[in-house]
Amino acid sequence: MSALHYDSYTEARTHLKELLDAAEQGRPATVRRDASTAMVVDADRLRRFLLDSYPSRAQAVAEAGGWSVFIPGLPVAADGATFGEAVTEMVDALREYADDWADRLRNAPNHAGNWGLVHLIALSSDDQLREWLAGAP
Repeated sequence: MSALHYDSYTEARTHLKELLDAAEQGRPATVRRDASTAMVVDADRLRRFLLDSYPSRAQAVAEAGGWSVFIPGLPVAADGATFGEAVTEMVDALREYADDWADRLRNAPNHAGNWGLVHLIALSSDDQLREWLAGAP
């Protein structure tokens, strides 16, 4: 079982089952379209890779009778009366950031490099993001 590559979208569409099977098996699976190449990757496998690549750097601070959570270097922060509420608010803030990134920030020089984080957010449930923010394994 080797890598799988299709030189056109039409060819890939004809062999979609084989393309998805290769991705599920962890084999390189690519499709060429005009001047670019896209890779098809199993979502769970990609999420695990991104978790290793993006350890949570979230910091929590108790202040003014509540909690604040932020990630240094990201314009994302959240507050809550309890630590759990602040983390839940941070999940919402991360989802909003990911939406903003997809809509307009992806081309901004100071945000373009956050594509991996945005994909990690998209591939994670709210519970998984809460665990990631809290530093759970």
